[in-house]
Amino acid sequence: MAKIGFIGLGIMGAPMTGHLIDGGHEVFSTVNRTPAPAELLEKGLTILDSPKAVAEAAEIVIIMVPDTPQVETVLFGENGVAEGLGAGKLVIDMSSISPIETKVFAAKIAALGSDYLDAPVSGGEVGAKAASLTIMVGGSEAAFAKATPVFELMGKNITLVGPSGAGQTTKVANQIIVALTIEAVGEALVFASKAGADPAKVRQALMGGLATSRILEIHGERMIKRTFDPGFRIELHQKDLNLALQGAKALGVALPNTATAQELFNTCKANGGAGWDHSAMVKALELMAAHPVAEDEAASAAAE
Repeated sequence: MAKIGFIGLGIMGAPMTGHLIDGGHEVFSTVNRTPAPAELLEKGLTILDSPKAVAEAAEIVIIMVPDTPQVETVLFGENGVAEGLGAGKLVIDMSSISPIETKVFAAKIAALGSDYLDAPVSGGEVGAKAASLTIMVGGSEAAFAKATPVFELMGKNITLVGPSGAGQTTKVANQIIVALTIEAVGEALVFASKAGADPAKVRQALMGGLATSRILEIHGERMIKRTFDPGFRIELHQKDLNLALQGAKALGVALPNTATAQELFNTCKANGGAGWDHSAMVKALELMAAHPVAEDEAASAAAE
């Protein structure tokens, strides 16, 4: 059994850490403003005073924090992970961050004699709790082989996509698909409701046809039941779509529907919804349905 450091005990990180402890590993972490969950401490999680101390104690260090700047701070800030690394250790970033910065981080860690994998996940809180996450990995085959038994305690669909940055690129693609599918499910249910049909019955009927999806199953139910506690926060999905749109600009690729989904998230945020689950995108669609553009305004806008 390995000695594993896990930094980032949030909505997803906490259950992921629990699975590692249940798998027999000795797990270390560090906390900043939020205390470690009591259930993890009861299971045997050891809390140390810094990311550096975690890296010194562990053979494998996993990071699961919100965005690129937080990963950089954990790795290279004062008393950061990099200060506690050495030959033969492995750093796994399971956050969702910039593919470009990921390549820079990987090179810096390699210069210290350690391996680096970018391994973002999909599946949200539900997948984290059920240990059924999809894990998309970038890095070397040797590092992937070392990490695979650890990944198998947290996820089911585990793929080495390519070299450093490939995992993060795959996650950006995933987030495009998820956002656009949430938008499609939201549009369909708003349309059904406005047309006088019961959206719950509509969803039930669609679950047996070609339109079925995990988004329709999980997030369609959230939309109908109005359960918008995250889950996966809108502000985090906005961050991922920003990565997609920035990357598309650099590559000269058009992502028109991704831009539309981002605008819907922006509408939610403007109405106090930055912390809502991303399924709450439907609220922006409902707001538009409640205040439709007047026919003459729409015609004028089209003419322009």
